[in-house]
Amino acid sequence: MINLLNIDMTMVDWARAQFALTAIYHWLFVPLTLGLAVVMGIMETQYYRTGSEFWKQTAKFWQRLFGINFAMGIATGIILEFEFGTNWSNYSYLVGDIFGAPLAVEGIVAFFMESTFVAVMFFGWNKVSKGFHLASTWLTGLGATISAWWILVANSWMQHPVGQAFNPETVRNEMTSFAEVALSPVAVDKFIHTVLSAWVLGAVFVVGVSSWYLLKKRHTEFATKSRHLGAVFGLISSALIMLSGHHSAYTVAQTQPMKLAAMEALYKGGTDQPLTIIAGINPFQQPDYEATDEPPLKLAVPYALSFLATNDINGYVPGIRDILDGYTKPDGTVEPSLDEKIQRGQQAITALQEYRKAKKDGASEEIINCQLSIINSDMPYFGYGYVKDRAQVVPYIPVCFYAFRVMVGGGCLFILLFLIMLWKPKAWAYWAAILCIPIAYIVSEAGWLVAEFGRQPWTIQDMLPTWVGVSELGSSAVMITFLLFLILFTTLLAVEISIMLRTINRGPDFRD
Repeated sequence: MINLLNIDMTMVDWARAQFALTAIYHWLFVPLTLGLAVVMGIMETQYYRTGSEFWKQTAKFWQRLFGINFAMGIATGIILEFEFGTNWSNYSYLVGDIFGAPLAVEGIVAFFMESTFVAVMFFGWNKVSKGFHLASTWLTGLGATISAWWILVANSWMQHPVGQAFNPETVRNEMTSFAEVALSPVAVDKFIHTVLSAWVLGAVFVVGVSSWYLLKKRHTEFATKSRHLGAVFGLISSALIMLSGHHSAYTVAQTQPMKLAAMEALYKGGTDQPLTIIAGINPFQQPDYEATDEPPLKLAVPYALSFLATNDINGYVPGIRDILDGYTKPDGTVEPSLDEKIQRGQQAITALQEYRKAKKDGASEEIINCQLSIINSDMPYFGYGYVKDRAQVVPYIPVCFYAFRVMVGGGCLFILLFLIMLWKPKAWAYWAAILCIPIAYIVSEAGWLVAEFGRQPWTIQDMLPTWVGVSELGSSAVMITFLLFLILFTTLLAVEISIMLRTINRGPDFRD
């Protein structure tokens, strides 16, 4: 059993900070990899169809930028996975049989697929046939996308654990259905939404880089065609992401209602709920959600939240206090209060201790089965047994609230950018496109802040709080590695930016 007396709470904070640091830096590299994979595939397809040297050099230029970014992403991704074993050993022990499966598939299938075909893509020009090289380019991108699929399956399982059962003999959760884990609605929604967001970022990057050439009046044909292709690709991706965003909101409402309530700063829910555009939330302080029904200075779209969450403009959406106090769902299902969940979680923990003791002492089958019955009944609330008060299960509302609006607002900004780029852009629009490149990264990171802050305090939703999943280490060890990683990752990022800027400044191999 997990002994809370041995857990250093400072260690929890440093472990979370280190994982957040690694994940944030890693995600700086991943979306551009996924976005450029499609762009360079389209460019080379044009070369395959036309045989034009122009499209060959265009494809090779974007492939060089892809390769620089791809290499940096691998370094941070490997460290990220190792942290589960070093800093989160209790988590790894409890659910490693489930969580490790998609990561293993990602390493064995997707990563090897990427590694194989990326070599052909970079070094196979004029050495393999045009068709085989084109296939290698697309398969490199496909491998990166499949890799993202399995990583997102693992993350989605933490958001909504399915296809598993608790084994009291081993005190571990074990997989009962790989298909349920791999194809859960949360995993499908997260994959589609995440990949589409990466495509949008890739499109913004292509448009921004192309705009720089147009401002400098260099490689104008290359820049004009790349800008046009990036804008079309971005506009299509943006349209699709709006559809996936709606479905994702619906899934979150069904599986993580507290996350949705925090995103909306919805303290007291009900039917006919409006979607908040903006409100006066103090970004540096958790609001007093117990004292008021809605935040100050609220500007909202009537009925929109109910529609997003339930596909019904009059649908019921629970607020933070409803979830804490317990509520009745529209289908008549009663959602227990936090107090009841804590009680049942503590019963599950006690029953597990008594069960293991009874087995060890050779107690009667009646006593063993009695404890087993309690475990089976209350295990869905096991994680709540480690919760002490109401505040612990409410995510930090300001981060969830503002990060969600940065994500949505940025997406609307990019749609406007793509439309302008397909019309008659002027010099100011080219400068705006360049500025949108860093904004795209901020928007992309904001989406992950919503996903991960909204899940708090859970390492695994309802199953394992963060302070129970950590390793029994001293905080000083994690603090030191945090600082080392901060220096290392910042250096890697600076190196990547420097190399990419030099590559962009050099431009494609042809001349105007």
